[in-house]
Amino acid sequence: MIKGTVELPNGETMFYREMGQGDETLLLIHGNMSSSKHWEPVYEKMKDRYKIYAVDLRGMGESSYHNSFDTLKELTDDVAAFCKALNIKKTIAVGWSTGGGIVMELAADYPELVKKGILIESVSYKGYPIFKKNEKGEPIPGEFYSSKEEMAKDPIQVVPALQAMESGDRETIRMIWDAAIYVVEKPSEEKYEEYLTAILQQRNLIDVDWALANFNLSNEHNGMTEGNGKIQKIKQPMLLFGAELDYVVPKYMVEETAEALAENAEMHMFKNSGHSPITDVTEELIEKMEEFIL
Repeated sequence: MIKGTVELPNGETMFYREMGQGDETLLLIHGNMSSSKHWEPVYEKMKDRYKIYAVDLRGMGESSYHNSFDTLKELTDDVAAFCKALNIKKTIAVGWSTGGGIVMELAADYPELVKKGILIESVSYKGYPIFKKNEKGEPIPGEFYSSKEEMAKDPIQVVPALQAMESGDRETIRMIWDAAIYVVEKPSEEKYEEYLTAILQQRNLIDVDWALANFNLSNEHNGMTEGNGKIQKIKQPMLLFGAELDYVVPKYMVEETAEALAENAEMHMFKNSGHSPITDVTEELIEKMEEFIL
């Protein structure tokens, strides 16, 4: 494996892992509270058959964080600049969770970079709402935060993770992941510790949460922002994965994105997986990915 960095035109430095060989190139884009390291179960099993690049997004993992951001579009442009710097084209772009939103925007804005897309437990094309909470800590549907500063005070979805990251509280991060991500299978203790270290490198949690809430490729307002209609620009084949036990991205989000992509979309639901098929059903995930790639 090669570990490298690319200096982007906007002054950011993007860290990446490069490995493998093959006729097809996989571009792996991680989600929130994670990094390229979290793709390890996948790339270790696929590197003998594919050329693979796994990137750390701005403000996460070992990439720089000189400038804050408000949109996934800014992270998408980072990824596009990375690909241009290394002359990477026509990839199988694979996005997990937040990374799925970036893959969709990459496919719409930079079609020369995306041959096919794979969305694993992806944010909906309409975004990921974070509603205001009542005095009991329950979401108030339809009531949205008006600023990052206000969202940063969300007592349920934001504050616990934010405080844990700022203080390096591994146990709280582990508790969050055990409850929301690793609900079926867990990594070995050694690997879990490595993944926790990678999670705690994140410095941009509020930026990502705000960007997810404002992400909207639809033709309608999502409560936070007007849609830009980019979903209609995506013409590449897309494979969407959902999971019956995913408590982070509910099934309806996967289904509505598949419906919007229409004839360009295939969808597969994992029966015994939560938000991390990468860990829960590694072999089945890879098998379905390879069927789609071929």
